[in-house]
Amino acid sequence: MKLGLMLGYSGADLRIPLDDVKLAERLGYDSVWTAEAYGSDAITPLAFIAAHTDRIRLGTAVLQLAGRTPANTAMAMATLDKLAGGNRVICGLGVSGPQIVEGWYGQPWGKPYYRLKDYVAIMKKIWAREEPVTHDGKEISLPYKGEGALGIGKPLKSILHMNPNIPVFLGTGMEATVRMTAEVADGWLPLGFVPETAHLYDDWINQGLQKAGKDADQFERQAMAQVRVTDDVQGALDAIKPGIALYVGGMGHKNINFHKEMMVRRGFGDAAERIQELYLAKHKDEAIAAVPDEFVDSGALIGPKDRIAQRFKAWENSGITGLTISGNSEAITTMAEVARLNFAPADAKT
Repeated sequence: MKLGLMLGYSGADLRIPLDDVKLAERLGYDSVWTAEAYGSDAITPLAFIAAHTDRIRLGTAVLQLAGRTPANTAMAMATLDKLAGGNRVICGLGVSGPQIVEGWYGQPWGKPYYRLKDYVAIMKKIWAREEPVTHDGKEISLPYKGEGALGIGKPLKSILHMNPNIPVFLGTGMEATVRMTAEVADGWLPLGFVPETAHLYDDWINQGLQKAGKDADQFERQAMAQVRVTDDVQGALDAIKPGIALYVGGMGHKNINFHKEMMVRRGFGDAAERIQELYLAKHKDEAIAAVPDEFVDSGALIGPKDRIAQRFKAWENSGITGLTISGNSEAITTMAEVARLNFAPADAKT
């Protein structure tokens, strides 16, 4: 199985753990991933990383659709791919949520399903450079003909000869969007994926692949898990809970929260309701305490190396093609050994 390293987005300060990225590359990791919310962006750090690495793929998990037009995203990712030497970039996209889309970007929430589909189609046309780009979509059209248009927009073809094969991964989790992901994208970034619920997605993915006439080996599935190498399993579980409480309880509107919906889908509906209720009432400590140990443990790899190795088997057998981990240098090295990557441990010290 391929391994990736998740860096996420910044806090109050921006620090890129370049030593960890270089370690991951030496150990045989396939990819490094960045994210964005409403602070640091996901693309600029990858350009910095590209200048200090040679092989590791550079992925976004995810770029928020509302932050850029499809043309701007296509231009930025194609430019990054050129700077990185070619065939290293993965364009991971997601819709975010209405609070950020409308509150931060000042864009309408609209119809995310069709916006995703239009967005991917336009980017692929831009990269292909087969003809000046036009698109008559349900959410996005080129040239623009909506309110305020002068009606003189001109179809254009990129000046830069772009890589036509930049893969697009979509961060989705609901039936309709997962099916569409398999149809129009090259890979999937599942929200809250765990081995125990992998079977829930099989039919949706197969239906999307069939509609597009694609084989399963033409579609990557890149899940994510936190990794903590420790003898104190309970302490590590407790350390992860605040982040879960934040996303399930407070990251999104009460009635539209994809993280909460994911928790419900994984069989923790009562806990999800309670966490959101407590968090929105500003009882954050109680919300954190309401996160079940089992929920945390099923979505992470925690414990001594032997426990991690044993639990990793379920991830290997779940149908995913890659696992992106977040963790320190010990976690990075441990997972390279557990996943049997092709490296010599001594080389990692050079």
